[in-house]
Amino acid sequence: MTSEYSGLSIAYRGHFTRLKWHRLRRSMSDPLFSAGVMADGFRLGASTELDLRVRADGGFVVLHDRELEGETDGRGLVREASAQEIRCLRMIDGGNPPILSENLAAMLETAHPDALLQFDMKDELAVIGSAGLDHLARHFAGAGSSIIVSGADLDLIIAVKERLPNLKRGIDPTDKLVEIYRHQGLKAVEADLRSDLVGPTEPDTVYLAWELVLQAAGDGLDLIALCHDAGKLVDAWTFNLKNPDQGFDETEAQAFSALMALKPDQITTDEAPATERAWAKIAG
Repeated sequence: MTSEYSGLSIAYRGHFTRLKWHRLRRSMSDPLFSAGVMADGFRLGASTELDLRVRADGGFVVLHDRELEGETDGRGLVREASAQEIRCLRMIDGGNPPILSENLAAMLETAHPDALLQFDMKDELAVIGSAGLDHLARHFAGAGSSIIVSGADLDLIIAVKERLPNLKRGIDPTDKLVEIYRHQGLKAVEADLRSDLVGPTEPDTVYLAWELVLQAAGDGLDLIALCHDAGKLVDAWTFNLKNPDQGFDETEAQAFSALMALKPDQITTDEAPATERAWAKIAG
């Protein structure tokens, strides 16, 4: 990467916000779930994110979709494919083989102490089962603060807490909160989020769509401050520039400045160096 901007973090009024590389991309020109970008992230101490799907043998593969044909040259459900079958496949974007969880475990051993890798679990506990939990425990129990496990299924996050208590945990109540907002109003959103923050998942980080954060703030509820008051970090996802080479347009600059004023701990983006560069131009 030739840019002077690493895409690791940005600052505003003394508060530093990490930039998380969404789906192992520093920019949209990078292949989806790039092992090379992940290696760079580990070397630099970046915050990165990937999606995990369970395989037929209880291990995992770095893919978002339920079906192999969504992102690879394979066919059928990911959960019905073995590790050996997946090793023979190629990603549609980039042509590389999909990353297996065993590869992740080996690569993590070389990671910078500041590196953080988010496992966004795309299957529910009922699909992952005891075999999947056993696999996670066998390969990642010693990863400590290098990994944060997130997912929509709170039962899965609780199970991870019980099996791998040393790993960080994250929850994403965005979809639920949006529905509550629409039908019950802002006070109900606040009550539900407060309940999640003290719930049995005991999350380290709360993942919230940045649009929800700004809408709630405009209506009088600072979701980030609410989480901070409970001792939780907040990741605002996923902010992407329409024209990364040109920087923020007027609307993007206003939205991003408003978001930064609320002091998120992390912002998810597919354009981390471009976002850092764009912010430098408007923040001075």
